[in-house]
Amino acid sequence: MTYPLCIFEDSGYSHLYPLTLTRPVFDLKCGIFSLKEKLLQAHPERPVFLLCRESLCGLVRGQNPEASVNEMPAKTCLFINGRLLAAEGLRQKLSVSKDTVFLSGTQIVAAFLTGTNVRQFADHLAGRAAFNLAEVEQCQVPHAVLIQYPWDLVNKNASEIVNDFERLASRAQINGFVSERAVLLCDEQIDVGLESEIGPGVVLDATKGPIHIGARVTVMPNAVVEGPASIGDDSVIKIGAKIYEGTSIGEVCKVGGEVEESIVHSHSNKQHDGFLGHSYLGQWVNLGADTNNSDLKNNYGSVKVWTNGDLVDTGSRFAGVYMGDHSKTGINTMFNTGTSVGVMCNVFGAGFPPKFIPSFSWGGNDGLAEYDFEKALATARIVMQRRGIDLTKEYQNMLRHIFDQKKTDPSI
Repeated sequence: MTYPLCIFEDSGYSHLYPLTLTRPVFDLKCGIFSLKEKLLQAHPERPVFLLCRESLCGLVRGQNPEASVNEMPAKTCLFINGRLLAAEGLRQKLSVSKDTVFLSGTQIVAAFLTGTNVRQFADHLAGRAAFNLAEVEQCQVPHAVLIQYPWDLVNKNASEIVNDFERLASRAQINGFVSERAVLLCDEQIDVGLESEIGPGVVLDATKGPIHIGARVTVMPNAVVEGPASIGDDSVIKIGAKIYEGTSIGEVCKVGGEVEESIVHSHSNKQHDGFLGHSYLGQWVNLGADTNNSDLKNNYGSVKVWTNGDLVDTGSRFAGVYMGDHSKTGINTMFNTGTSVGVMCNVFGAGFPPKFIPSFSWGGNDGLAEYDFEKALATARIVMQRRGIDLTKEYQNMLRHIFDQKKTDPSI
């Protein structure tokens, strides 16, 4: 019997700010696909339920008409944490006949539940009730990878591109136009989608990992793309761009300059020269000309990042900038290692801005002022309409919630 699949958010979403301020955790990207898309591929043909924060419910429901959002099946359900990236052997362990919760340490990875436990667990996730784990079977999944922080997505991105490439039914097919003056190295590891154009002088180097190029992508002359890398549908790679390994560029983006081991979610632009490294940009971001970020401290020490009000040690020498949706930079903007920029920010001016810039901020090193909500909304409407997308009532309500929440929660 095929039981419904419920992909849920737990309280871990807040450690993934600013990226999860405007989306549920399962819509974050790592590799070619989002976390949700990976889970749906692993569990096909199941009815899908999505559990998210109430402030995102209307938006998520509009984006997922095929799924039930913040509703629950009456009897039996397979729950999977939306932060799950990988779990060796989990699918085999999920084939159980009695109520079982699967754990990685103390964190819930998945749960197979029946009867009243289904509703009780959903209420627990929503913070309405406690769920007594002692009343059900418990099973440890020691190799489960649950995304904890934004830099986890970036650090795992290269290996996930490789894994996702293997899942593609059309992998290693050249369906678009490739100039006879382009160079494809290790072309059995290169996938070019329908109506895409690879210009003269382009180098696609897949010797270190696969390169996935979606449909209707334009890679302009003399650009270099080094795998593992992924470029989403309808995106443009500008003349002379240098796209290094471990980079994922989402749909409808324009990217130039130098990019290394970074994720650009979708509908964002980094058209000009400048360096972006070990970073994650949300949607509708625009980086002004010669915007650069540092991703390595001069003393080669571990980088710390402000996340949800805490200064967290990444445990890594490399960490760039993590930027929320609709944020923008002026020309020549510089970001220090491990900078977090919230939603709807406008960053500009000389010198390095603060390493934490709260949502709806306007300014930089010389100080930050609050970005007027109606003015920010008007700009967002123009930006989205240029791509043929309406700023819906649900989207406006989501942004208003963030703006109001910021008044009492300075960590966003």
